[in-house]
Amino acid sequence: MTYLIDFILHIDSHLVTIVNTFGDWTYLILFLIIFIETGAVIMPFLPGDSLLFAACAMAANPNYNLNIGIFVFLFLMAPILGDSLNFFIGHKVGRSLTKNSFFGKFLKEEHLNRTEAFFEKHGGMAISLARFMPIIRTMSPFVFGGSGGKYKTFLPYCLAGTLAWVTLCCGGGYFFGNFPIVKEHFSLIVLGIIGVSLLPAIIGALKAKFSKT
Repeated sequence: MTYLIDFILHIDSHLVTIVNTFGDWTYLILFLIIFIETGAVIMPFLPGDSLLFAACAMAANPNYNLNIGIFVFLFLMAPILGDSLNFFIGHKVGRSLTKNSFFGKFLKEEHLNRTEAFFEKHGGMAISLARFMPIIRTMSPFVFGGSGGKYKTFLPYCLAGTLAWVTLCCGGGYFFGNFPIVKEHFSLIVLGIIGVSLLPAIIGALKAKFSKT
């Protein structure tokens, strides 16, 4: 867990190491990280927003010889495929995974309840909005599939959310990631990205807590 936190906070330097070590395999590695974040159901803690930002910032730097077009394509496909797999897992097994001795350690009932509450408040649009919220974006396809939702209803919202997410994160990294002030305070930028993305969930949890008192 300590390494994961360090990887997230210093993702720019870790990506440099990955690029220097694996070369063109970097594209596949980053694709798999984004795919697994939602597709594996139990991996909501993997970096998403900050990874896109950092990778596209590197693509804007000619020293790394990375192709922004390839990144954008892969970062569009990975969430769509991951969310689709997650949806069908939820559709097949539902909440029974939370009762499993192994999967229950990662798939928390409270996370599912929070995602269900998010759906109740925002309806189908929650699928798109969830793409910008860590943990909830992993639970969202699973909960929607497990609740009997239709894939043809799920997919358009998934596509819209993914397109907006990739445009914002990749565009921000590509156009602003190499500014000196951003490079010098990259860890703070990452914390800011995480904080902003978690803010709606925190506000929702606080509202739910105080509404019961």
